[in-house]
Amino acid sequence: MRALISVYNKAGVVDFARDLAALGVEIVSTGNTKRLLAEAGIAARAVSDLTGFPEILDGRVKTLHPGIHAGLLARRDLPAHMAQLDEYGLLPIDIVVVNLYPFRETVARPDVTLEAAQEQIDIGGVALLRAAAKNFPAVLSLVDPSDYPDVLQGLRSGQISADLRRSLAAKTFAHTAAYDAAIAGYLAADPLPHTLPMAWPQAQSLRYGENPHQPAALYGDFHQLFEQLHGKELSYNNILDTGAAQELIEEFPASEAAAVAIIKHTNPCGVGTGPDLLTAWEHAFATDREAPYGGIIVANRPIDLALAQAIDEIFSEIVIGPDFAPEAFELLRKKKNRRLLKSLRPVARVGELSLRSVPGGVLAQIADRTPLSEEDSKVVTQRVPSPAEWQALRFAWRVVKHVKSNAIVYAAADRTLGIGAGQMSRVDSSRLAVWKAQNAGLSLAGSVLASDALFPFADGVEAAFAVGATAVIQPGGSVRDAEVIEAADKAGAAMVFTGRRHFRH
Repeated sequence: MRALISVYNKAGVVDFARDLAALGVEIVSTGNTKRLLAEAGIAARAVSDLTGFPEILDGRVKTLHPGIHAGLLARRDLPAHMAQLDEYGLLPIDIVVVNLYPFRETVARPDVTLEAAQEQIDIGGVALLRAAAKNFPAVLSLVDPSDYPDVLQGLRSGQISADLRRSLAAKTFAHTAAYDAAIAGYLAADPLPHTLPMAWPQAQSLRYGENPHQPAALYGDFHQLFEQLHGKELSYNNILDTGAAQELIEEFPASEAAAVAIIKHTNPCGVGTGPDLLTAWEHAFATDREAPYGGIIVANRPIDLALAQAIDEIFSEIVIGPDFAPEAFELLRKKKNRRLLKSLRPVARVGELSLRSVPGGVLAQIADRTPLSEEDSKVVTQRVPSPAEWQALRFAWRVVKHVKSNAIVYAAADRTLGIGAGQMSRVDSSRLAVWKAQNAGLSLAGSVLASDALFPFADGVEAAFAVGATAVIQPGGSVRDAEVIEAADKAGAAMVFTGRRHFRH
């Protein structure tokens, strides 16, 4: 039996090779891997011994040779294949232990050059793995050090099961598919290419999906964005809410003001800003004192003791922050089921694709990350918003982007006052937002209103003015815009068109 070992990730490879050698497996190796094995006292033949050809082009060509690939692809159950190996003096290879150059890690560096990325595109390793995995009934392909023990156990017992062989082949093809997808994604000039390269490793098996009868798993790099510091395992719905919460809080840079948001079922219950986190919490919590129970709380600054004490008074599923003061962490972790998450880096990257599954495929779009600009803001009424109204309008516009359509947000300059989400008509969302504010004991006198899409009729803004709103921000674009503007002028209100809607389905 013969094994070809050539790995970038050398974790566990010395012990694995030593165990293979003890079982009588002949080892063939290349470059740095061969030197590492030699330093450990493990004999390994050079690839050139099998090919009769030296490594060339700075090691770019060493295993791309019939002396290697014939030994991998020959079917052991076909006498003609084995006879051809004998005819040409070629040796069968039964195990391939290969993992690839770190392309994804390289291109993740902000300063990476195209040349550096090119050098991390593995060719020979991918060819070895695909050849071995194609011939999986006879050849074992290993890309993951965690599989070494199972293979050793099978070799010692004298029997590698068909299930293990097939499982290793599947893992190998998934590994090379993810590798190729990363390269294609990096090189693609079009953000919406003709073929969408997608391949994510499973990051976590989940207890269930949205409901207990639905199996589910998490794929991708979620755990590189959030570190769980405390609490039971995140559920499918927890993960959805966490992403929504973090995207919302990133609308409010910590350098501007402290900000706190409370999320329930991916919708904001309340958002507040202030000179400190406790004030921001009080502003957010005042919007709706019922819905936050069992919700998600997120802050844009490290969570301090004052905020932790306020949070501790209600039941919350998850608390997210860029960090936790030691005394705040000790207090919050006393409830064993409360999850504490540390946000490690921004999740809202400009130009990133947003994906949604649909029957038979996925929908892809550029994520809605564009902030409101001065050029987008067009005052369409006789009265211009006051400086205080402008501040409140910008605040409300940041929030309404993250509310499910039809979305209505009543706000002051530093807090939400009433939020209406997901209703079948915009008027219903407005009524819900007003009811929420009244139920919370909040006055809408002097408030502003943000709508994620246009008002098709004047009745929506007329209802807002009737409860005390003095300014409105909306995309505009209705055939009845003139009627809507006329209603604002009649009420002495200000209205701003952005020319950009923010549907969130």
